Formats: sequence, C-alpha cells, structure tokens
Amino acid sequence: MARQKDPTIERRAVEVFQAHGGILRSSDAIKFGIHPRTLYRLKGEGKIEQLERGLFCLPNLPGHANPDLVTVAKKVPSGVICLISALYFHGLTTQIPHFVYLAVKQGYKPPKITYPPVTFFWFTASIHEDGIESYELDGVQVKCYSKEKTLVDCFRYRHKIGIDVAIEALKKYWLQGHPKLDMILKHAKIGRMEKVIKPYIETVINESS
Repeated sequence: MARQKDPTIERRAVEVFQAHGGILRSSDAIKFGIHPRTLYRLKGEGKIEQLERGLFCLPNLPGHANPDLVTVAKKVPSGVICLISALYFHGLTTQIPHFVYLAVKQGYKPPKITYPPVTFFWFTASIHEDGIESYELDGVQVKCYSKEKTLVDCFRYRHKIGIDVAIEALKKYWLQGHPKLDMILKHAKIGRMEKVIKPYIETVINESS
C-alpha cells in the first residue's frame, strides 16, 4: 500500500529551510529532522531545488543578493571570499566575477563543487587567518576578507588577476573615504608585500591631494 504523504511534514520541512536562510546541506536537513524521502519529494514537487549533490534550496529565494557566496559558505565553511569576489562584495571593482574566488589554508582538500564555479587559492596559515570578517547573509555566516586585506592580496596576485584590477581597487578604496593606511600596511607586512604596495599607495595619495 502506497504511503500517504503528510502535508504537515512537508510544511515543517519548508519552515526549516526558511529558518536557515533557504539553503541546506542534506546532512544538515537530516540533522534538523527532515527525512531524505521528504527532501526528494519536495524536490519532485518543485518546492525545493537541488543546486548540486547534497545541497538544496528554496526556489526563487527573496532577498538573496549574494546567493553564490551563501552557497559556497555552506559547502566550505572554512573558506574565505577573496580577491575579485571580495572586491565586488566591497564595491571596489567594475569587474564582474564569473566564479567565486575562495581562499583556503594550504593542505586543505576542497570538496568537488559543480555550482557555483569556484576558483581556490591556497594561503599559508598566517595569511589565510589575517583580515577575516564575518557577515550574515540570509542567515548564513559568510567569511570575507576586509577591504584593506583584499587590496594587499590583489597586489600579491597581480600577475593572475591583473595589476590594473589592483590599482583600480586601490583608487576606488581611496575615493570611498576614510582610508585606513595603517591597516593596509599591517596586512602588507604580514604578507611581505610592503615594498610592492607602498609605491602605488604613494601615487594614489599624490593624485588625490
């Protein structure tokens, strides 16, 4: 005899998704009391969508300004949004990231992520832990480097992302007002980038004076 579906169970499952930003890993969903059978029934009815294996979300999530960052934070909680993705998040670039730039510690083996596309950068422990800020986006904690740390990283990876991108970001940062030169130099010292970034900072200061 076919099992009757219980609308109350499905409604509660959807409420669990809503309470956790609309996105859940299947392991977390099960931990919160949602049976795997309920997950796949909701998917079949179009009440949730499967972003990739083991990751589900509510369709047409309202207010998700950074759905890709939220999804990646779910998949790699220890990762930190960096470089062009961080510049875009802070409003410091005209570049549109076509994938999520994510910093992880050296030696970390990231899971396979089919969506959204992610480019990983392996940082040493001291550089990876420096300048992390945490933002709550749709109920999910997303780690992103501060503006000042991101600027330093962009000059470190200038040969990969383009020196023009790093310079544009530095100029936009200065135009935003209230620049924290001491913080930039602090991060630069940790990453041994002082000699590289100082001439560019002096140029921007002279141009804005």
